[in-house]
Parts: sequence; structure tokens; C-alpha cells
Amino acid sequence: MEFRVMEVVSKGLTSSFREKLDVSELLQERKDIVSAKPLSVELDVGPYGKSAGVKGELNADLTMVCSRCLEPVEKQFSISIEERFALATTVKNPDEDEDLIIVKEDKVNLQPYVEGTLLIYLPLAPLCSEDCKGLCPDCGTNLNEQSCGCSRDRIDPRFEALKKLLE
Repeated sequence: MEFRVMEVVSKGLTSSFREKLDVSELLQERKDIVSAKPLSVELDVGPYGKSAGVKGELNADLTMVCSRCLEPVEKQFSISIEERFALATTVKNPDEDEDLIIVKEDKVNLQPYVEGTLLIYLPLAPLCSEDCKGLCPDCGTNLNEQSCGCSRDRIDPRFEALKKLLE
């Protein structure tokens, strides 16, 4: 997934990338991700003023672990991506446009940008559902499936004195 910035800007060339990327190695540090199907990448590159514009969509199918109940859950992500690239030699004031990515070399590899976008959009604490009850902190029972007989009246010892004031 490479293109040349000058060819896109000066000649008005456009190109499309339709690829599947293996992201299992990228996601191996995430302990909450059990498995990942190849990332579907659909990108279009074309001129955007004096820069090259990249626009498209990433589709990911992941099996993640719910952060509350630890059950596996299938998640599908559809992520829009839009970037603009310009050569450092053609940009007069680099601070003028914050959205512009300034590159030193003419050839741009889009894979690091795609991978970075995927990592940014992944949830920090995936959930199987918004109302997931999680696990009992005492016995470990999945409270979504059944209730347990554990007492929930535990009070933080730092607030014990306040409870006595209410009595």
C-alpha cells in the first residue's frame, strides 16, 4: 500500500487499495483480544489541493474478552480513515495546517497509518453489553448468568465512621 506524493499532486493520479492485512502480530500485546480476522482495507488516493488525500474505510472482526465478565464477545468495527500527505519541500508553513502529514520522502507506505488508526479506535475496556453485571468479587460467579449468595453490604473501612453517624 504505497504511493508517490508527487505523482498524485502533480499528475493528478488516483489509485485504490483493496487489501486484507494480517493484524494478529500488531494486536498480540492486547490481552483482551482473543483472535482477529484479517483487517479489510479499502482506500482511495487522489489529489487534494497541493497535497495527496487518502480516504477510505477499515473493517475489523475481532473476538475480544469482556472486561467485566471475561466472556468472549464478537465485535465488528467499521472505521473511517482520512489523511492528507505533502512533501516537506513543498510546504512553506508546516504549522498552518494541523491535519496535514508532512513526509520527507516521496514514497508513502500507508500500512503504519492504517495500523495506528485501528489501534486508536479499539475500546480500552470492551463489554459484551452495556448492562453487563460482571463477576462477583468474592466467589467469581458470572452475575449475568446467575446470582450468588455473597453479601454486597461491604463498606470501605475508611467510610465506616460515616456509617455510624447515619445510625
